[in-house]
Amino acid sequence: MSATVLLSPEVAAALEEHRAVVALETSIVGQGLPYPHNLRAAGECEAAIREAGAVPASVAVIDGRLRAGLTDAELQRIATGASKVSSRDLGPALAQHAVGATTVAATMRIASMAGIRFFATGGIGGVHRGHPEDVSADLDELARTPVAVFCAGAKIVLDLPATLERLESLSVPVIGYGTGEFPAFYTVHSGCSVSARVDGVEEAARVLREAWASGSRGIVVAVPPPAELEGAESMARRAVEELAGATGAAVTPLLLARMAELSGGRSVELNVELVVNNARVAAQVARAFG
Repeated sequence: MSATVLLSPEVAAALEEHRAVVALETSIVGQGLPYPHNLRAAGECEAAIREAGAVPASVAVIDGRLRAGLTDAELQRIATGASKVSSRDLGPALAQHAVGATTVAATMRIASMAGIRFFATGGIGGVHRGHPEDVSADLDELARTPVAVFCAGAKIVLDLPATLERLESLSVPVIGYGTGEFPAFYTVHSGCSVSARVDGVEEAARVLREAWASGSRGIVVAVPPPAELEGAESMARRAVEELAGATGAAVTPLLLARMAELSGGRSVELNVELVVNNARVAAQVARAFG
Protein backbone atom coordinates (compact mmCIF):
# COMPACT_ATOMS: atom_id res chain seq x y z
CA MET A 1 0.00 0.00 0.00
CA SER A 2 1.50 3.35 -1.03
CA ALA A 3 1.77 6.31 1.32
CA THR A 4 -0.65 9.19 0.85
CA VAL A 5 -0.26 12.87 1.62
CA LEU A 6 -2.63 14.35 4.19
CA LEU A 7 -3.63 17.81 2.93
CA SER A 8 -4.85 20.69 5.03
CA PRO A 9 -8.42 21.77 4.16
CA GLU A 10 -7.09 24.97 2.55
CA VAL A 11 -4.59 23.12 0.35
CA ALA A 12 -7.10 20.40 -0.55
CA ALA A 13 -9.67 22.99 -1.62
CA ALA A 14 -7.12 24.92 -3.69
CA LEU A 15 -5.99 21.80 -5.55
CA GLU A 16 -9.58 20.68 -6.13
CA GLU A 17 -10.39 24.11 -7.59
CA HIS A 18 -7.17 24.19 -9.67
CA ARG A 19 -5.85 27.26 -7.85
CA ALA A 20 -2.14 28.01 -7.48
CA VAL A 21 -0.38 26.21 -4.62
CA VAL A 22 3.26 26.65 -3.58
CA ALA A 23 5.05 24.11 -1.39
CA LEU A 24 7.52 25.16 1.31
CA GLU A 25 10.16 22.99 2.92
CA THR A 26 10.52 22.78 6.70
CA SER A 27 14.20 21.91 7.06
CA ILE A 28 14.77 25.66 7.16
CA VAL A 29 12.53 25.70 10.25
CA GLY A 30 13.97 22.60 11.90
CA GLN A 31 17.67 22.98 11.10
CA GLY A 32 18.42 25.82 8.69
CA LEU A 33 17.75 28.95 10.76
CA PRO A 34 18.00 29.71 14.48
CA TYR A 35 14.95 30.56 16.58
CA PRO A 36 13.02 32.89 16.16
CA HIS A 37 14.21 33.57 12.60
CA ASN A 38 13.06 30.10 11.52
CA LEU A 39 9.43 30.68 12.43
CA ARG A 40 9.54 34.24 11.10
CA ALA A 41 10.76 32.93 7.74
CA ALA A 42 7.99 30.32 7.65
CA GLY A 43 5.30 32.84 8.51
CA GLU A 44 6.53 35.50 6.10
CA CYS A 45 6.82 32.98 3.26
CA GLU A 46 3.23 31.87 3.77
CA ALA A 47 2.09 35.51 3.92
CA ALA A 48 3.98 36.42 0.73
CA ILE A 49 2.40 33.49 -1.13
CA ARG A 50 -1.08 34.50 -0.01
CA GLU A 51 -0.46 38.15 -0.93
CA ALA A 52 0.45 36.98 -4.44
CA GLY A 53 -2.86 35.13 -4.73
CA ALA A 54 -1.69 31.55 -4.16
CA VAL A 55 -2.01 29.05 -1.31
CA PRO A 56 1.03 27.99 0.78
CA ALA A 57 1.61 24.34 1.60
CA SER A 58 4.34 23.84 4.19
CA VAL A 59 5.50 20.22 3.96
CA ALA A 60 6.66 17.91 6.75
CA VAL A 61 6.25 14.51 8.35
CA ILE A 62 4.01 14.82 11.41
CA ASP A 63 3.61 11.76 13.64
CA GLY A 64 4.42 9.45 10.77
CA ARG A 65 2.15 11.12 8.20
CA LEU A 66 3.17 12.96 5.05
CA ARG A 67 1.67 16.43 5.34
CA ALA A 68 1.13 19.39 3.02
CA GLY A 69 -0.30 22.41 4.79
CA LEU A 70 0.59 22.92 8.46
CA THR A 71 -0.88 24.84 11.37
CA ASP A 72 1.15 27.31 13.42
CA ALA A 73 1.28 24.76 16.22
CA GLU A 74 2.69 22.13 13.86
CA LEU A 75 5.34 24.54 12.62
CA GLN A 76 6.23 25.18 16.25
CA ARG A 77 6.69 21.42 16.74
CA ILE A 78 9.04 21.36 13.75
CA ALA A 79 11.02 24.26 15.23
CA THR A 80 11.50 22.60 18.60
CA GLY A 81 12.62 19.06 17.86
CA ALA A 82 12.07 17.59 14.42
CA SER A 83 14.58 15.31 12.75
CA LYS A 84 15.95 16.21 9.31
CA VAL A 85 14.24 14.09 6.67
CA SER A 86 15.50 13.70 3.10
CA SER A 87 14.04 11.44 0.41
CA ARG A 88 15.82 8.34 1.69
CA ASP A 89 14.50 8.94 5.21
CA LEU A 90 10.80 9.02 4.38
CA GLY A 91 10.20 5.29 4.88
CA PRO A 92 11.75 5.13 8.37
CA ALA A 93 10.07 8.42 9.36
CA LEU A 94 6.66 7.05 8.40
CA ALA A 95 7.17 3.65 10.01
CA GLN A 96 8.55 5.14 13.23
CA HIS A 97 5.82 7.82 13.53
CA ALA A 98 8.45 10.56 13.49
CA VAL A 99 8.17 14.33 13.37
CA GLY A 100 10.40 15.31 10.46
CA ALA A 101 11.49 18.56 8.85
CA THR A 102 11.71 17.89 5.12
CA THR A 103 14.67 18.88 2.95
CA VAL A 104 14.40 20.14 -0.62
CA ALA A 105 14.53 16.55 -1.94
CA ALA A 106 11.88 15.19 0.42
CA THR A 107 9.65 18.25 -0.05
CA MET A 108 9.81 17.86 -3.82
CA ARG A 109 8.76 14.23 -3.58
CA ILE A 110 5.87 14.89 -1.19
CA ALA A 111 4.71 17.93 -3.17
CA SER A 112 4.66 15.89 -6.38
CA MET A 113 2.70 13.11 -4.67
CA ALA A 114 0.14 15.73 -3.63
CA GLY A 115 -0.10 17.22 -7.13
CA ILE A 116 1.83 20.42 -6.32
CA ARG A 117 4.29 21.55 -9.02
CA PHE A 118 5.66 24.78 -7.52
CA PHE A 119 8.05 24.92 -4.57
CA ALA A 120 10.03 27.74 -2.96
CA THR A 121 13.14 27.38 -0.82
CA GLY A 122 16.26 29.36 0.06
CA GLY A 123 18.91 27.45 -1.87
CA ILE A 124 19.28 23.95 -3.19
CA GLY A 125 21.98 21.53 -2.08
CA GLY A 126 24.76 20.41 -4.38
CA VAL A 127 28.34 19.20 -4.57
CA HIS A 128 30.44 20.03 -1.52
CA ARG A 129 33.68 21.97 -1.88
CA GLY A 130 36.68 19.70 -1.65
CA HIS A 131 34.44 16.61 -1.45
CA PRO A 132 33.10 15.84 -4.94
CA GLU A 133 31.81 12.52 -3.63
CA ASP A 134 29.48 14.36 -1.24
CA VAL A 135 26.49 15.28 -3.40
CA SER A 136 23.11 16.40 -2.11
CA ALA A 137 20.10 14.19 -2.81
CA ASP A 138 18.41 17.37 -4.08
CA LEU A 139 20.13 16.97 -7.45
CA ASP A 140 18.99 13.43 -8.17
CA GLU A 141 15.48 14.29 -6.95
CA LEU A 142 15.42 17.15 -9.45
CA ALA A 143 16.22 14.65 -12.18
CA ARG A 144 13.18 12.52 -11.41
CA THR A 145 10.46 14.69 -9.84
CA PRO A 146 8.40 17.19 -11.93
CA VAL A 147 8.50 20.18 -9.59
CA ALA A 148 9.81 23.71 -10.24
CA VAL A 149 12.15 24.76 -7.43
CA PHE A 150 12.40 28.52 -6.93
CA CYS A 151 15.64 29.28 -5.10
CA ALA A 152 18.50 31.77 -4.83
CA GLY A 153 20.75 29.26 -6.59
CA ALA A 154 22.72 26.77 -4.52
CA LYS A 155 24.16 27.57 -1.11
CA ILE A 156 27.40 29.54 -1.46
CA VAL A 157 29.34 27.11 0.77
CA LEU A 158 29.04 24.50 -2.03
CA ASP A 159 31.04 23.95 -5.22
CA LEU A 160 28.78 25.84 -7.61
CA PRO A 161 30.49 24.96 -10.92
CA ALA A 162 30.49 21.26 -10.00
CA THR A 163 26.85 21.50 -8.91
CA LEU A 164 25.85 23.00 -12.25
CA GLU A 165 27.85 20.38 -14.13
CA ARG A 166 25.99 17.68 -12.23
CA LEU A 167 22.63 19.29 -13.02
CA GLU A 168 23.59 19.47 -16.70
CA SER A 169 24.49 15.77 -16.68
CA LEU A 170 21.09 15.04 -15.16
CA SER A 171 19.34 17.14 -17.87
CA VAL A 172 17.88 19.50 -15.26
CA PRO A 173 17.09 22.96 -16.73
CA VAL A 174 18.50 25.85 -14.68
CA ILE A 175 16.46 28.94 -15.50
CA GLY A 176 17.67 32.38 -14.42
CA TYR A 177 14.81 34.64 -13.38
CA GLY A 178 15.84 38.02 -14.73
CA THR A 179 19.49 36.97 -14.85
CA GLY A 180 21.89 35.03 -17.03
CA GLU A 181 24.09 34.23 -14.04
CA PHE A 182 23.49 31.54 -11.44
CA PRO A 183 23.01 33.27 -8.05
CA ALA A 184 25.22 32.18 -5.16
CA PHE A 185 22.63 32.37 -2.39
CA TYR A 186 23.98 35.42 -0.51
CA THR A 187 25.13 37.16 -3.68
CA VAL A 188 23.86 37.76 -7.20
CA HIS A 189 27.17 36.81 -8.81
CA SER A 190 28.79 33.40 -9.05
CA GLY A 191 30.55 33.63 -12.40
CA CYS A 192 28.48 30.64 -13.59
CA SER A 193 25.90 30.78 -16.37
CA VAL A 194 22.37 29.39 -16.26
CA SER A 195 21.04 27.23 -19.09
CA ALA A 196 18.37 29.82 -20.03
CA ARG A 197 17.09 33.20 -18.89
CA VAL A 198 13.50 34.37 -18.48
CA ASP A 199 12.32 37.91 -17.89
CA GLY A 200 9.08 38.20 -15.99
CA VAL A 201 6.30 36.06 -14.67
CA GLU A 202 4.54 35.25 -17.94
CA GLU A 203 7.70 34.13 -19.72
CA ALA A 204 8.69 31.99 -16.74
CA ALA A 205 5.29 30.26 -16.75
CA ARG A 206 5.50 29.70 -20.50
CA VAL A 207 8.98 28.16 -20.27
CA LEU A 208 7.93 25.84 -17.45
CA ARG A 209 4.88 24.72 -19.40
CA GLU A 210 6.91 23.90 -22.50
CA ALA A 211 9.72 22.25 -20.52
CA TRP A 212 7.28 19.86 -18.83
CA ALA A 213 5.44 19.25 -22.09
CA SER A 214 8.73 18.22 -23.73
CA GLY A 215 9.70 15.76 -20.99
CA SER A 216 11.61 17.72 -18.35
CA ARG A 217 11.16 16.66 -14.75
CA GLY A 218 12.52 18.93 -12.00
CA ILE A 219 13.41 22.49 -12.98
CA VAL A 220 15.53 25.00 -11.06
CA VAL A 221 14.32 28.60 -11.24
CA ALA A 222 17.20 30.69 -9.91
CA VAL A 223 16.06 34.02 -8.46
CA PRO A 224 18.73 36.61 -7.53
CA PRO A 225 18.63 37.53 -3.82
CA PRO A 226 17.05 40.92 -3.06
CA ALA A 227 20.21 42.07 -1.25
CA GLU A 228 23.83 40.94 -1.05
CA LEU A 229 26.12 39.90 1.78
CA GLU A 230 29.38 41.78 1.49
CA GLY A 231 32.38 39.45 1.62
CA ALA A 232 30.20 36.35 1.25
CA GLU A 233 32.71 34.35 -0.81
CA SER A 234 35.63 34.95 1.57
CA MET A 235 33.45 33.97 4.54
CA ALA A 236 32.31 30.84 2.72
CA ARG A 237 35.92 29.81 2.03
CA ARG A 238 36.84 30.36 5.68
CA ALA A 239 33.85 28.37 6.91
CA VAL A 240 34.68 25.47 4.60
CA GLU A 241 38.34 25.46 5.71
CA GLU A 242 37.43 25.54 9.40
CA LEU A 243 34.93 22.69 9.06
CA ALA A 244 36.91 20.61 6.58
CA GLY A 245 36.52 17.44 8.67
CA ALA A 246 32.74 17.60 8.95
CA THR A 247 30.71 15.12 6.92
CA GLY A 248 27.13 13.94 6.50
CA ALA A 249 23.76 15.64 6.69
CA ALA A 250 24.92 18.10 9.37
CA VAL A 251 27.60 19.71 7.16
CA THR A 252 25.49 22.39 5.45
CA PRO A 253 23.72 23.57 8.65
CA LEU A 254 27.13 23.80 10.36
CA LEU A 255 28.59 25.81 7.48
CA LEU A 256 25.63 28.19 7.42
CA ALA A 257 25.82 28.62 11.20
CA ARG A 258 29.50 29.54 10.87
CA MET A 259 28.59 32.01 8.11
CA ALA A 260 26.14 33.60 10.53
CA GLU A 261 28.90 34.00 13.13
CA LEU A 262 31.37 35.43 10.63
CA SER A 263 28.81 37.92 9.27
CA GLY A 264 27.60 39.06 12.68
CA GLY A 265 24.14 37.68 11.96
CA ARG A 266 23.68 39.48 8.65
CA SER A 267 23.59 36.19 6.71
CA VAL A 268 20.61 35.05 8.77
CA GLU A 269 18.65 38.20 7.98
CA LEU A 270 19.49 37.87 4.30
CA ASN A 271 18.47 34.20 4.35
CA VAL A 272 15.02 35.21 5.57
CA GLU A 273 14.75 37.98 2.97
CA LEU A 274 15.71 35.76 0.05
CA VAL A 275 13.48 32.81 0.92
CA VAL A 276 10.49 35.14 1.27
CA ASN A 277 11.37 36.72 -2.08
CA ASN A 278 11.58 33.27 -3.68
CA ALA A 279 8.18 32.35 -2.23
CA ARG A 280 6.65 35.50 -3.67
CA VAL A 281 8.09 34.87 -7.16
CA ALA A 282 7.01 31.21 -7.07
CA ALA A 283 3.45 32.23 -6.22
CA GLN A 284 3.34 34.82 -9.00
CA VAL A 285 4.57 32.29 -11.57
CA ALA A 286 2.23 29.59 -10.26
CA ARG A 287 -0.73 31.93 -10.76
CA ALA A 288 0.40 32.82 -14.27
CA PHE A 289 0.86 29.14 -15.08
CA GLY A 290 -2.82 28.55 -14.37
